Amino acid sequence: MTFLQIASLLIVLAGVFGAINYLFLKLPSAIGILVVSLLASIAIMLLDVIAPGLGVADQVRTTVTGIDFSDALLEGMLGLLLFAGALHVKISDLRAQWRVVLLMATIGVALSTTIIGVGFSWLTGMPFLIALVFGSLVSPTDPVAVLGVLREANLQKSLETKIAGESLFNDGVGYVVFLVLVGLAFPSGDAHHEPGLQSAAILFVQEAVGGALLGIALGWLTFRIMRQIDDYSLEVLLTLGLAFGGYELAVALHFSAPIMAVCAGLLIGDVGAKHGMSEETRLYVDAFWKLIDEILNAVLFLMIGFEVFAVAFTGDAVMAGIFAIALALVARLAAVAVPVLILKPFRSFSRGVIPIMTWGGLKGGISVALALSLPDNAWKPLILTATYIIVVFSIIIQGLTVAPLATRLGREPELM
Repeated sequence: MTFLQIASLLIVLAGVFGAINYLFLKLPSAIGILVVSLLASIAIMLLDVIAPGLGVADQVRTTVTGIDFSDALLEGMLGLLLFAGALHVKISDLRAQWRVVLLMATIGVALSTTIIGVGFSWLTGMPFLIALVFGSLVSPTDPVAVLGVLREANLQKSLETKIAGESLFNDGVGYVVFLVLVGLAFPSGDAHHEPGLQSAAILFVQEAVGGALLGIALGWLTFRIMRQIDDYSLEVLLTLGLAFGGYELAVALHFSAPIMAVCAGLLIGDVGAKHGMSEETRLYVDAFWKLIDEILNAVLFLMIGFEVFAVAFTGDAVMAGIFAIALALVARLAAVAVPVLILKPFRSFSRGVIPIMTWGGLKGGISVALALSLPDNAWKPLILTATYIIVVFSIIIQGLTVAPLATRLGREPELM
């Protein structure tokens, strides 16, 4: 199938499954599309068992595996989704929560990666470095999934900022950690890229700091151009060019493209909206990026549902995946609780912060894409199966219950 045929098919199915969810299941839009696509995938597999001569499952599996989910997300959709998410997080709100966000996006990711790596290595016998790679790809909360759920939950502003800000930044940091660990666990043999702690530290600084500086620089340049223009269609096009072009430039320069997209989105969504856009332009930019966000979310969650055809569900792998769910939740609890406890002597938190942020730390398509992008090795099928199980549990079970949990625990006003 050509790229246009695949894109058309995904959009048609996203629309059809979205309508089915709206009319019958009435779940939150993205979660509902994932559930319907999973049910459709399971139905196709069952049909193949009942009537093996049809070969429908094999045809669908060929189509699904022919779509490079990892490249489609990491090299295409992710930049737009992160930029759209960051547009709606105000720098002033983020500044008030920056200590929590910073600690959770750094110490939190490191703690979670280590806990999952140690636990999964002990559980499966996987080499420790490879288990750390697994820990790094399931540690970051997926901003796509998190922000999609936040739209359905009526959270306090400060708590929403913590969750949204942390998910945007720990995704970028987690991606850099993943790249570093993959380089250590699967050395390429290139003499110019010898694995080691020093080269890993240099790579981390280059990716993270370079991505942030590039995002700020490109965002500021775009803002300055937009100040000279009063044409909403052209200004919308400029923001689209920033998201697309900036992401690809960061990839070419070996900077963190996710961190670039977040920093650029934050600057345009706050400084750019206040000082570089007319009221009409602000309305059009907000509406455009909200629509982009909704459409890409629908397509992404549809693709996650169909990726079940790319996963090898052996008995041992499924059991490891179920245990990995508990391991990921314990690691997430540590990633939230430790930064909160560090900051408690200096500021107050409501009683619901730790459980809400622990349960609201959803995993999503980024984890699946990173697992699929791993070099072929004996442990990749197990990593992919466990990752997929964690992601599906996280989106469906945690995603459907985090709003009631937040309502019950987050009633009392939260202090700064």
